[in-house]
Amino acid sequence: MKNYSNLSVFKSKGRLFREPKNLYRSEFQRDRDRIVHCTAFRRLKHKTQVFVNTVDDHYRTRITHSIEVAQIARSISNYLKLNDDLVETLSLAHDLGHSPFGHAGEEMLNECMDQHGGFNHNIQTLRIVMMLENKYLKFSGLNLTIETLDGLLKHNGPINQLSKNIKSVKNINKLLKQINIKKFPSLEAQIATISDNIAYNNHDIQDGISAKVFSINDLLEINFFKEIYGVYKNKIKKKNKDIILFQMIRDSINYMVKDLIENSIKNLKKNQILSYSDVINSKYNLISFSPKFIDTENEIKQFLKKKMYNNKEVLKKNNKGKYIIKYLFNQICRNPKKYIEKNKINSDLYRNVSDYISGMTDRFAINLYNKIK
Repeated sequence: MKNYSNLSVFKSKGRLFREPKNLYRSEFQRDRDRIVHCTAFRRLKHKTQVFVNTVDDHYRTRITHSIEVAQIARSISNYLKLNDDLVETLSLAHDLGHSPFGHAGEEMLNECMDQHGGFNHNIQTLRIVMMLENKYLKFSGLNLTIETLDGLLKHNGPINQLSKNIKSVKNINKLLKQINIKKFPSLEAQIATISDNIAYNNHDIQDGISAKVFSINDLLEINFFKEIYGVYKNKIKKKNKDIILFQMIRDSINYMVKDLIENSIKNLKKNQILSYSDVINSKYNLISFSPKFIDTENEIKQFLKKKMYNNKEVLKKNNKGKYIIKYLFNQICRNPKKYIEKNKINSDLYRNVSDYISGMTDRFAINLYNKIK
C-alpha cells in the first residue's frame, strides 16, 4: 500500500488565536477533544436523525450518526495513511449546527429567518465552534485549527459564493484571509463528507426497516441490496431475521468503502496527485465512488425519499416539528428576555433567537412548546 501522507494535512497552519502547543497531543487531537467536550456535541444525543427523538430509544440520533460517520471515515483515512485525527474531528463536528427535528426543523427555521439572513446548519456549525461555545477566557468559541475550520466551511466542496448569513460568524473575515474558499478541501474533509453519505444511507435503511416503514422485500427493488440478500435468503428464519438485516447493512458498508477506496486511489494516480497542493488545486473531488456506484447511491437515495422521508407518518411528525419551531420563534421574538440569557442578546435579535432555538434538543423544544402554548 502506497503511503499517501504527503497528500495529507499533518502539520497545522495554526489557530486564529495563538495558543501554546500541548506536549502530549497533536493540534488535531486537541480539536477532536474540544468537539467531544463541547455542549453542542452533547445535545446531539437528543436531536432527530430521521425519527423524532421521543419516538424510540433505539433509532439513530445526531450523536450516534456522528460517531458512526467518524468510525467509517477513520477506517478510510487509516487505509490511505491520511490524518485520522483531522478526519475524525470533521466527522464528529459536521452536524453540530443542526436544529431540533432534523432537516424539517432546519427548513422551518430557515423560513422564519428568511428576512434576517436565513438559517443553514453548516453555517450554524461555524457559529458554534467560532463564537457560541464559550469555554475560554482569551477568545470566543473553541479556537479550532485553520484546517478544521476550512473543512467545516467547505463541507460540500469549494465555494463560489458565500451564503448571505456567513457574516454572522464572528471572526469569519480573519478565517477567510487564511484559506481559499474556491479551492477544494483536504482529502480528510472529502472523506468526512462522503462517509456521512455512507452512514446515513445504510443506517436510515436499518432504522426504516426496524420501524416497519418498509420491509426487506421492499429493499430488493434496489439491485445492490438484492445481490447482498441473495447470499442470505436461504438462511433467513424468523428468529434470526434481525441478524440478517445487520449482516446486510455491514456488507453494504463494506462494499461502499471498498469501492470508494479503490476508485479514490485510481483518481489520485490518474490525476498524478503528488502533494497537498495538488489535492486542493484539483478540478474535482478525488475521494469518490466509481461511476457505477454513484448510480447505486442515487438509487438508494431515491428509494429512501420515496419509502421513508415521504412516508405519511414520518411527514406527520416532521410537520409537527415544523409547527413547534415556528410557534417558538414567534413567541420568543415577542419577549426574548423571558427565554434567552441577557448576555446572549444583542442588536441582532432574530439571530439570537435562531441560535437559541437551533441549540434546543427535540425534547426541550417540545416541553417548552407545551409549557407556553
